[in-house]
Amino acid sequence: MARVLMAAAAAAAANAVGLFSRLQAPVPTPRTFSMSQVSHHVAGPSWNLGRLNHVAIAVPDLEKASVFYKNVLGAQVSEAVPIPEHGVSVIFVNLGNTKIELLHPLGDDSPIAGFLQKNKAGGMHHICIEVDNINAALMDLKERKIRCLSKEAKIGAHGKPVIFLHPQDCGGVLVELEQA
Repeated sequence: MARVLMAAAAAAAANAVGLFSRLQAPVPTPRTFSMSQVSHHVAGPSWNLGRLNHVAIAVPDLEKASVFYKNVLGAQVSEAVPIPEHGVSVIFVNLGNTKIELLHPLGDDSPIAGFLQKNKAGGMHHICIEVDNINAALMDLKERKIRCLSKEAKIGAHGKPVIFLHPQDCGGVLVELEQA
């Protein structure tokens, strides 16, 4: 019996030594991301891609969405702004480093109405990235066979020229480019 106990104790000690040596192995230091190290990627010969301007979310109930971001999450939320030329009402949710744009259709022929027909609960509609030269970006993207949803830039919700890129050419994401 003593031999069995000694063998069990030796096995336990060996396991403990193995565990201890694994615990002493250096732990990799996690990589961190600093916002101060943001760099601008040169997208074309005459234009640069900038920061994320906003993420747009189509919502079936604009007031309910506004209350959620304001009262539940504590965000700074604007009043609804109708933008008839784009067929939407928009509420801007300011996050400090970027914005969320809450979109609701203005009428049945709005592109957002079509989106909400397919996505009853709403959902992410597009992302918007700033560019320093929207006209140069438009020309360069056309040369690269990236389809735009309009022939020229239009004035967007922030009062600046914008273009939308076809989702099939952008990894399934509707991308809006906005003049910075």
